Amino acid sequence: MNQTDATRGRFITFEGIDGAGKSTHIGYVTSLLKGAGKRVVSTREPGGTPLGEKLRDLVLHEKMHLETEALIMFASRREHVAQVVEPAIARGDWVLSDRFTDASFAYQGGGRGLDRAKLEALEQWVHPHLQPDLTLLFDVPLDVAKARLSASRTLDKFEMEQADFFARVRGEYLRRAAASNGRIVVIDSTKTIAEVRAALQAALETWL
Repeated sequence: MNQTDATRGRFITFEGIDGAGKSTHIGYVTSLLKGAGKRVVSTREPGGTPLGEKLRDLVLHEKMHLETEALIMFASRREHVAQVVEPAIARGDWVLSDRFTDASFAYQGGGRGLDRAKLEALEQWVHPHLQPDLTLLFDVPLDVAKARLSASRTLDKFEMEQADFFARVRGEYLRRAAASNGRIVVIDSTKTIAEVRAALQAALETWL
C-alpha cells in the first residue's frame, strides 16, 4: 500500500478456540477505537461478504475432506480480503475481524492435521502482502471453553469436536503466538471482564 503509516488503516484480528470468549470483547475494542476517533469496520471469517456467508454455512455444517474444507476457507478469505479488508484499510478505516488465517493454521492445521506447508502456500496465494497489524488471541483451558459453549443453541461441526481436537487447536495457536514476534498478543480469558479489558487497552495503547 502506498500510504503513509499515519493515514493507512489497521487490521486487528480476534482468535481463540470455541468458547474462549473472543466475541464478547470485539464490541469493547470497537468502542475503544471509535472513542479514539477511528472509523471501524467489523467483520468475520468465514464470511464477511455475501458469497463468504454462503461458504460459511457449508464449512460449518457439511462434512467434507479436510483439504476441501481448507480450500473453501481460503476461497471465502480471498473474497473477504478483496471486497472488505483491503478497501477498508486503503480508506484509512480500522478493520476488526473475528478470525483470519491464524484460524486456518489452528483448526485445519493443528486440529485436522493438514500439512502446514499447504496452508502456507494458500496464505501466500490469497493474501501475500497482508497480515494483521495485531492479533488478540483469547486463551482459556479446554474445560473452561467447553463450559462456556451454550447448551441452548445448535453447535456447529467444529464446536462438536472432542477435547483432543481442541487441545491441538489451542496448541497450534500458542505455537504461532510464540513465533509471531509480538504480532499475536495472548489474552488470558479466564480473568474477569475488567481484567481482560485492561489487557486489551494495554495491547492497543500505542494507537489510542
